[in-house]
Amino acid sequence: MLTTEHNIPIQKIDNIKGVELWIKREDLIDQKISGNKYWKLFYNIKNYTEQNNINPKLISFGGAFSNHIVSVSAVAKQLNFPSLGIIRGEELKDKISENPTLRQALENGMEFRFVSREKYRDKEPLKLELQTEFPTSLVIPEGGSNHLAVEGIQWMLSSHTKDFDYLCSAVGTGGTIAGISKFAEHHQKVIGIKVVQDDSLEDQIKKWSGKSNFELINAKEARYGKITDDNIRFINNFYKQHQVPLEPIYTGKMMQKIIELIEQDYFEKETKILTFHTGGLQGIEGANQQLQKKNKRLIQF
Repeated sequence: MLTTEHNIPIQKIDNIKGVELWIKREDLIDQKISGNKYWKLFYNIKNYTEQNNINPKLISFGGAFSNHIVSVSAVAKQLNFPSLGIIRGEELKDKISENPTLRQALENGMEFRFVSREKYRDKEPLKLELQTEFPTSLVIPEGGSNHLAVEGIQWMLSSHTKDFDYLCSAVGTGGTIAGISKFAEHHQKVIGIKVVQDDSLEDQIKKWSGKSNFELINAKEARYGKITDDNIRFINNFYKQHQVPLEPIYTGKMMQKIIELIEQDYFEKETKILTFHTGGLQGIEGANQQLQKKNKRLIQF
């Protein structure tokens, strides 16, 4: 049963140039359902089951190392729902055993359909096909972001987050930062660190949030899925200093950029910054597989 009753720790990271840096450990919310994905799925599932009074087949979309796919499969297993993952890349069909993300989703009971990148790119016809084939299914967008997901993100904020001046999160599809923006206190400023190159994000976030209290800043490496040696070095050093594991696609890039901004005097002294750890640690094994093939530095905890 998904619930809003969670005691998520807020951990102080450092005081850098008179600026306090903290992190809310949403990665600890559930062993299988990762960080912000928990809250994105919360109202999507709650509303569907209450309105239809049936257990739906959960269907969603993702790539080879998708945190979202694993989270959907884990929610489905927990609630005893069937699940189906639409996976980008037909070549992955014969590589499930080699892929830690897909293997984990399979162990959770998820079925897969592997589609070409061309078909995957245009999801509306694909979504209509799925809804026709599975009329009692709940089809969830890639990454989980929609207006119901934005509503769920409100539970990442609480009385314990009200005293911070800035609220910061990584930005992929925009749902998390839209929710933070929508439910932030009036005095709080919201910063989203973009890890994708998508110029439409600002308008989409405003549409979901209804506010303009946020700023989007590119990560040092904003190409989605691109992992650099500099990013890995930062993640490994961060863990040694603070015992907080980060992953290289979202939270690692976000934290690296926020610290860089502090060091560049972007924030005034005595500012209190709260960053959100949005989970995704399951992706580290797959990332290390790819890095090892290229004889690159590995993530080590």
